[in-house]
Amino acid sequence: MEHGKRQKNAEEFTAHAHRLAGLVEYQEGSVVSRTVIDKKAGTVTLFAFDKGEGLSEHTAPFDAMVCVLDGEAEVTIAGKPLRVRAGEMVIMPANKPHALRAVERFKMLLIMIREK
Repeated sequence: MEHGKRQKNAEEFTAHAHRLAGLVEYQEGSVVSRTVIDKKAGTVTLFAFDKGEGLSEHTAPFDAMVCVLDGEAEVTIAGKPLRVRAGEMVIMPANKPHALRAVERFKMLLIMIREK
């Protein structure tokens, strides 16, 4: 993401109250994302997943926290599936394979910390 766009996002969200789940909308058959913060230290991104959509298994070199805002998802970490519902969170540890799948439509806030 170019610096100008990152700056615009930061200004749009700074010093204003927002309802997180309302900042990203569902789209049929899709995964929609919206970056809230994109800094050297980490990112904060909102996602909306249509039912059955997901992210295939992958690893990341940093810890990431998923906070479910709406709906229900199955998060698999190192082969272990977990059901996560609105109001719940899970931490996906660095360097462990993980994947996400929407059991029903769901929205999440993903917080990834890049620095140790």
